[in-house]
Amino acid sequence: QVQLVESGGGSVQPGGSLRLSCAASGTLLSIFALGWYRQAPGKQRELVAGINIGDKTSYADSVKGRFTVSRDNAKNIMYLQMNDLQPEDTAVYYCRDLAWPASRDWGQGTQVTVSS
Repeated sequence: QVQLVESGGGSVQPGGSLRLSCAASGTLLSIFALGWYRQAPGKQRELVAGINIGDKTSYADSVKGRFTVSRDNAKNIMYLQMNDLQPEDTAVYYCRDLAWPASRDWGQGTQVTVSS
């Protein structure tokens, strides 16, 4: 069974950085279009970054220029480098195959908290 497990979250001050990781088991990440989603308390889940099979990336306007999505096919891991973090980036972050339906289990994600 395919599993994607997020890690790397934590608490940082505004302006700080974190790198999230998404490790895959049961599949090769290189064959999928993948995304990073986040959900803040009381808000809808949103897609913040995506990377397609050809490694073309896309970003939500709110994170463009601050977040970078990448993947290391040799390690079978996808990353989300987050710089200049702001309080509004506080959320639980999830990695996901973009083709998976919303009804598929989202797992625990990884918590990112930005506060002074």
